[in-house]
Amino acid sequence: MANSVNMGSGRDADEQRLSLSTEGARQLTTTTKTQPQMQGISPRWLLRMLPWVQVSGGTYRVNRRLTYTAGDDRLNFSNIGSKVELIPQELLKLPLLRGMDGEALMLDALARQFVQREFKTGDLIVEAGKPAEHVVLLAHGKAHKLGTGKYGDPIILEVLGDGDHFGDQAVVESNDVWPFTVKALTPCTVMVMPQQAFENLIRQSPALSAHVEGYKRRLKLPQDKAGQAAIELAAGHKGEPELPGTFVNYELRPREYELSVAQTVLRVHTRVADVYNDPMNQTQQQLRLTIEALKERQEYELINNPEFGLLHNADLKQRLQPRSGPPTPDDMDELLSRRRKSRFFLAHPRTIAAFGQECTRRGIYPTPVEVHGSRFLGWRGVPLLPCDKIPITRERTSSILVLRTGEDDQGVIGLHNTEVPDQVEPSLSVRRMEVNERALTSYLVSVYFSAALLVPDALGVLENIELGR
Repeated sequence: MANSVNMGSGRDADEQRLSLSTEGARQLTTTTKTQPQMQGISPRWLLRMLPWVQVSGGTYRVNRRLTYTAGDDRLNFSNIGSKVELIPQELLKLPLLRGMDGEALMLDALARQFVQREFKTGDLIVEAGKPAEHVVLLAHGKAHKLGTGKYGDPIILEVLGDGDHFGDQAVVESNDVWPFTVKALTPCTVMVMPQQAFENLIRQSPALSAHVEGYKRRLKLPQDKAGQAAIELAAGHKGEPELPGTFVNYELRPREYELSVAQTVLRVHTRVADVYNDPMNQTQQQLRLTIEALKERQEYELINNPEFGLLHNADLKQRLQPRSGPPTPDDMDELLSRRRKSRFFLAHPRTIAAFGQECTRRGIYPTPVEVHGSRFLGWRGVPLLPCDKIPITRERTSSILVLRTGEDDQGVIGLHNTEVPDQVEPSLSVRRMEVNERALTSYLVSVYFSAALLVPDALGVLENIELGR
């Protein structure tokens, strides 16, 4: 009964109106509408800040001086429950074994010599002055590499994390001792191989013996502090001494970066494009949103691609571990000290918030830095720019990158090709393909790009930052 009364009163109200209702008026009006909106469009500061270099041939070669010290990287491990398994091919990341491709049986034999050990927080993994008789691989945990200061007090030389290693050079030398102490900050799982086991394998394998001898010879060659072949010079002399002769040697196999591509095929029905095209062009709106998605993927690849992504291409000596857990001013100073002309930091917004909270806790208030008309949190005059493409792991850890950019400064550069056919933006093309039997028009949308690291110290990474502490 109540419902019928309400309905009747509503009809009476409509009959008593003196003018047209807004609901009725809308039937004769054209609504004011927005363009199609899209979540997930970010500022993409990395794309904006990278200097882009034209690569007409599709490949960019980075020529460098010859370096005697072999490349270095962190090792990855697998596990079954609490038992850690060393992947034999991962041993090629050790400087001592770099270049032994094709020696699968030897790598298997080496991997079987490693024994798993567990250390509690505060335990000494190795101690300065004790015999250096093991290769040590840190499978899980965090540790301090400690030295002794001028006045006998301990100093932190380095913070070690998952995948770090030491002692591979020590096992090729006899009767040497550890020059540092390694102390566990957390419970640590370590894989160790005794020097005696390594020497037995050298005696059994001529190939391994020859490889180790070559490694020893490289260590004795004249080199500068960066491990590059030394350029012999004379300075401070008097009279007419004989001056040294020299030349600058180059890497025989320099790294080459090929342009990568992100692509998709956009389909638009001809009826939609022909009839439903006012007041907005449907094809243009579809292309606009597709291009935005491609650019987001482009920045993601520049950060995370295993071949050229910045997170995967940082040199091991430029990867740091936080001293405690969250990012601190001390950690940021350490990042800056490893390079000159740092242009900007790059971090996930949550990581930036964690750094801001740590500064507030210490009573430090960083000076904001202006970039392209926007103000950002900065440290030592270097802006901290947000990038949501930097991953946050399930353990709520993330990374902060710091970059020196530009060819002139031997930094990080972006690579693209501005001569592609049907280009609508630099290195981004939209190519109409065909209309199929279902009256669908297809457009091939492509963006070509890559990134190159000219010298190792152009990029630094602070890894395993803990969030939420």
